[in-house]
Amino acid sequence: MQPRSECPINAAVEVLGDRWSLLVLRDVIFGDRRYFRALLTGSIEGIASNILADRLVRLVEAGLLTRGTAARGQRARYSLTEAGIQTLPIIYALGNWGLDWLPGSGELRVRQQLMRAEGPRFVEDLMDELRVRHLDAPPKPRDGPGPLERLAAAYAAAQTREGDAKP
Repeated sequence: MQPRSECPINAAVEVLGDRWSLLVLRDVIFGDRRYFRALLTGSIEGIASNILADRLVRLVEAGLLTRGTAARGQRARYSLTEAGIQTLPIIYALGNWGLDWLPGSGELRVRQQLMRAEGPRFVEDLMDELRVRHLDAPPKPRDGPGPLERLAAAYAAAQTREGDAKP
């Protein structure tokens, strides 16, 4: 894809600036949704199948995702590339802006709140964990649960609290 100008901001916006691309990446990163059907049915925003198919093609063409080969009748698995993993700080910054300036449910804000509370080191550790999961990098030794496990636990706890609070 040739950008309209040589401005790096324009180039990034042309890849990431549509309504759905960052949400697809969010779901791959935080939801570990790596198959078309999981991305489609797991979309809380209700992405249409034709839009999802288009965004997956665009993200692969832009070098943010790879599409695994699949024999006829099998599902193709999508994986983040290093460029895709490097979108995490962008998603983190957007999430922080959303926490500060927009309303939302506690359940859907909890992961961002945890990342903000833990800070940049947590984001780096999360990127390392994504490299293990998507790029087959060797895991780094750690004490206790990793970032993805901690984010999933925070989200599950928030869902339980939200469920308990409803009449």
